[in-house]
Amino acid sequence: MKKILAGLVAVFAISVAATAQKYAFIDTEYLMENIPAYESAQDQLDMASKKWQEEVEGLLTQVENMYKKYQQEMVLLSNELKVQREEEIVKKEKEARELRQKYFGPEGELFKKRQSLIRPIQDEIFNAVKEVADENGYAVIFDKAQNPNIIYSNSKFDVSDDVLEKMGYLR
Repeated sequence: MKKILAGLVAVFAISVAATAQKYAFIDTEYLMENIPAYESAQDQLDMASKKWQEEVEGLLTQVENMYKKYQQEMVLLSNELKVQREEEIVKKEKEARELRQKYFGPEGELFKKRQSLIRPIQDEIFNAVKEVADENGYAVIFDKAQNPNIIYSNSKFDVSDDVLEKMGYLR
């Protein structure tokens, strides 16, 4: 009997401890919108992306023009010249693909630039979230912007403004 009673007390204590944990959430999209450095970084990324896209499109336009010219002259060209022109077109297409990969690929220039500009802001947010969690005793802080599984969240548990305040963007 004492073992059963001790077991029930232990289960009760564990359930009370589990329900005593505090949870909160943040909205990283809201946070980013309220950090001036993020907007500046995003502008830099947009400008670089546009410049690189124009460069890639310029090469693709050259390929298209080379192909049109080739089609117009094809009947007049010898087999050797046809092969030579086709190789030139393929080479230029490959150059455009490689340039696109260099700029926009998984390890491309845009990715590297994003890492260098956005990563410090994300680290600053993470550190502020950690401080808010430690100060307020939160066991878990969810990100409702990144987790579509949160169907409903009560705004009284949104600590996004606390994070911005910790970062010095709200007073």
